[in-house]
Amino acid sequence: MQLNSTLTCPHCGHRSVEAMPTNACQFFFECADCGSLLRPKAGDCCVFCSYGDVPCPPIQEAQESGRTPACCSAPL
Repeated sequence: MQLNSTLTCPHCGHRSVEAMPTNACQFFFECADCGSLLRPKAGDCCVFCSYGDVPCPPIQEAQESGRTPACCSAPL
């Protein structure tokens, strides 16, 4: 399981490698370059699933096991 993901800001294109929480979904992320507050796209559980190059740990685990994702319900 990968615990880091490179987030790409859809507004300015800034990229940053970020550690993903394993016990909750991260619902907000502020771009260090332009200051935009990123939120998940419709249907995604967190900013990593929307803007990262690696999905969040709950999604990775579900993909590996073939189960339906049981994403965390407590956003950070």
